[in-house]
Amino acid sequence: MMRGPGGPPQPYEHKRVPLPTGIKDVPRYLTELLGGFFSRFAYIVKLVWQTGHWILFLLSFIALFKGVTPVIGALISQGILNELQKVIQLGALPEGEFWHSAVFRLLVFLFVYRILNQVVTDLSRALNRIAGEKVVKQVKTQIMEKSKELDVASFDDPAFYERMENASREAGMRPLQILTETFGIVSTVIEFVSYLAILFAAPGLWWATLVIIAVSIPSAVINFIYRRKNFQYMRRRSKERRQMDYYSNLLVNKDMIKEVRMYDLADTFIGRYAEVFKVYYRGLRRLIFSESAWHMAIGVVAGITNLVFYVLIARQVFTGQIMIGDYTLYTSAIASVANCINALISTSGTIYEGTLFIDNLIAFMNEPTTVTPRIAQPRTVARSTGHTIEFSHVSFRYPGTRRDVLHDVSFAIQPGETLALVGLNGAGKTTLIKLLTRLYDPTEGRILLDGHDLRDYDLADLYATFGIIFQDFGRYAVSVEENIRYGDIHKQADMDEVRSAARQSAAGEYIDALPHGYDTPLMRIFEPNGMELSIGQWQKLAIARAFYADSEILILDEPTASLDPIAEQEIFNQFDALRHNKTTIFVSHRLSSATIADQIIVLENGCLIEKGSHQALMAQHGKYHELFSTQAKRYIS
Repeated sequence: MMRGPGGPPQPYEHKRVPLPTGIKDVPRYLTELLGGFFSRFAYIVKLVWQTGHWILFLLSFIALFKGVTPVIGALISQGILNELQKVIQLGALPEGEFWHSAVFRLLVFLFVYRILNQVVTDLSRALNRIAGEKVVKQVKTQIMEKSKELDVASFDDPAFYERMENASREAGMRPLQILTETFGIVSTVIEFVSYLAILFAAPGLWWATLVIIAVSIPSAVINFIYRRKNFQYMRRRSKERRQMDYYSNLLVNKDMIKEVRMYDLADTFIGRYAEVFKVYYRGLRRLIFSESAWHMAIGVVAGITNLVFYVLIARQVFTGQIMIGDYTLYTSAIASVANCINALISTSGTIYEGTLFIDNLIAFMNEPTTVTPRIAQPRTVARSTGHTIEFSHVSFRYPGTRRDVLHDVSFAIQPGETLALVGLNGAGKTTLIKLLTRLYDPTEGRILLDGHDLRDYDLADLYATFGIIFQDFGRYAVSVEENIRYGDIHKQADMDEVRSAARQSAAGEYIDALPHGYDTPLMRIFEPNGMELSIGQWQKLAIARAFYADSEILILDEPTASLDPIAEQEIFNQFDALRHNKTTIFVSHRLSSATIADQIIVLENGCLIEKGSHQALMAQHGKYHELFSTQAKRYIS
């Protein structure tokens, strides 16, 4: 994203080079086109260089070797055939002379050449496989490193997801592919120049090269045009590709398959996939057929041209002007020059298309981070002391939207107080917590921690201040112990603390009953003996994670939503003991738990409509009284 003046981040857009409208615009068009290509290519070289210097050195050696060897092989074959023709013209020679002849020596050279060529080919294949894995790791690591710095708001933007999907899908394979293809061009150019020298030295064939190049120019133009069309089509159809991935994954997602099966949704999603594919495929098929038609027409012309040259060379053998070995060399040269030109055209188009796709990675890596400390020397949060929190006229709307999720919210929490957030779904309770933990910044107003704006604090230090359980808490496919220790991964591992956190969250009893206790792997994603927990058991584990963190400010967003009333009461009893001398905030739809709070805030449509203690709000007979009384009737009726 790019942030406009005073506005929300705007999506990064690929810079399209406008097509020339006249002859005078062509130099400008070519300059911008090549400038963009070389800047992207330099990015790729830097990426591979960071992966391993040896990759570039070995690719360079292999490129030079592959450029020279085809010509060497053709010259050796020419020599063998010409020597054999001389023997035929002289008549049969004694068998003993064969071992001392030029034919024998050339045959030895030929097979040494072939063995060496095979060794280098195998080495190249091994290199590409090893380097490919390392480059994928390098790119994936960079994407993960970038992801941990990005604003959470970026993940709410569909355009961002498009860039992230494209970066993840394309970036792993594209960089090395482009670099390999580029070194392939070096090989092809060396081979091309060598065969050109042979043709220019051949009697009466110097003009053949010019004709072959002229015939190949239309193919080059078509290739570049359609590489760009293909890229633009793939970019325009990113939504359809993501929809196809979405519908196909629904039928193989273990969390969704139960509902899909019970509601008989499989055929519906298969049909949706087919409908989207039909739209996506229609345009792609048209592109492929159109490009193929052009290349077939050009191929026919090129074939007829090569036939004319082959006839002319054969005629020279027939009249005795050249030998049979020369025929094979010159016809190979003509075929190779044509193949080299086609390879240069095709490879250049592939590289050009690949560098366009690399824009996806560049766009992702250039995604700006705006949630950062606004001062050069960020503040740190004071430890082992009470904390005050103040919302001052805070409003917030998600990027790209116009409706305030929170509007002009103001309140304060004193050290050691417990705050309960109350309201119907969509009132803005979770959004308020995201703002307090600075996962987002307010659109208007400010939030103060201990009298200082949240934006003045070091982010890592600020995040470490909060022990939080989100409504959509994490479920990690690791052991039970690791799931709990993720509450503070920087703390020295201590099983006594892990067990204590589990007991406080009422998770200890069921953990002890697991096959391997705290070492039990969870979820059957990686381990065949992984355990699948109920949603309530997962929630207790998430609460244990917050207790293990032993943070300065406790925040619980619907911490007991999936628990039965007895387990809920047990959690709140523990919570009541743990919150001593700590600033605590919790969200709960079960308003009986709000009675322990020092202060209750009632939100409705993003606005703060009531605040006070349970007794004070009940006395007002307002919204809180209505909500509490409605719930109470359900339990006593």
